[in-house]
Amino acid sequence: MGNNFVVKPKSSDKKEDTHVFVSVRIEKELLSRYDRLAGQSGRSRNELICMALQYTMENLEFVSDESRR
Repeated sequence: MGNNFVVKPKSSDKKEDTHVFVSVRIEKELLSRYDRLAGQSGRSRNELICMALQYTMENLEFVSDESRR
């Protein structure tokens, strides 16, 4: 599967709501891309953004300035 961001069908399992409300600013084109993906996947835009944020946190690697030289 590599490093692909995989979107699976939504489970009908109900989970405890541990979410909080937060406001972010994103570029219009990125929002449009999420809207298209939401329509294709049957998931909400919010779900997809949360999935992408979680994926990023699990696959994040920081590189120091020294190691870039």
